[in-house]
Amino acid sequence: MTDEVQPLPAALQMQHLLTGFEVSQALYVVAELGVATALLDGPRSIESLAADIHADSDALGRIIRFLTPLGVFRSVEGGVEVTDLGRTLADGPADSVRGLARYWMETHYGPFSGLLHAARTGEPGAKKVLGKPFFDWVGESPRLTALQNSAMAGGGRALRGNLLDVYQLPHGRTIADIGGADGTLLAELLTRFPELQGTVFDLPGVVSKAADVLAEAGVADRATVVAGDFFIDTVPTADIYVMSVVLHDWDDASALTILRSVAKAAAAGARLVLVETVLPEGDGPHYTKMLDVTMLAMLGGRERTEKQWRRLLAEAGFVIDRIVPGSGIASAIEATLA
Repeated sequence: MTDEVQPLPAALQMQHLLTGFEVSQALYVVAELGVATALLDGPRSIESLAADIHADSDALGRIIRFLTPLGVFRSVEGGVEVTDLGRTLADGPADSVRGLARYWMETHYGPFSGLLHAARTGEPGAKKVLGKPFFDWVGESPRLTALQNSAMAGGGRALRGNLLDVYQLPHGRTIADIGGADGTLLAELLTRFPELQGTVFDLPGVVSKAADVLAEAGVADRATVVAGDFFIDTVPTADIYVMSVVLHDWDDASALTILRSVAKAAAAGARLVLVETVLPEGDGPHYTKMLDVTMLAMLGGRERTEKQWRRLLAEAGFVIDRIVPGSGIASAIEATLA
């Protein structure tokens, strides 16, 4: 007799794939209620856990049971414990993506129903569902803007992995983080490179908390916060420009506008560093392919292959010098203004 698990028939495999929305909602519940955070100190009974986070014990137990085979939790005698995977939905761990889980479900879940519209027209599905561009919709809510900043900070760290350890910035005295949100990335770069002066540039409502972030990191004396719109306003002049997962939000025409705005403001010989994914060729599984469909549905942007990055940057007047991958899925694409 063998314990080998037989593969499901194709129809049941497809039903399993179709429950993806249930998985994402269950993970959102875990993130929103703070389930993983409450388990950081060790295993607990479902009853004790439910009482602590103000949840129904039966309902919570069923959700945890659903997520346990996916590796988020582990059953132990008398209760449940969180796994290393599940810890990423807790507050505290360096690789936490709790903010991203909350952000995606509160901002992407409903609008993603517009994917069919995107497939038929090539237009962002979210715009049809929301009645306006996605970032405009988020920008109307201070709460969602704050949630977006938190999500991008945590999600960005996960995407980069060890990239900031294995990639050395090009030489320069000044650095500008364009589309830098609340300044989290600039704060880390200025901490790593004490010889640099930096500027974070983003929309007024998005960059409003950057001064606090930079001050908390102890780099406020070397940093400037500038509010503006890179489609309208002149971006700051710098020796090094960093844009972290910014251009993937936009179609090629919009991305070219942003790049040309940078080129126009840049100091002579300026370097551009894009922290972006490089979409692999072929049919193999890759997280970037999921992100690409997210861009299609939500923003009209896209993930790009190396050939597409080279073509886009060349059209804007930049030449790629090197592409350095990190342990996450993002790479540093370094380019020089020709």
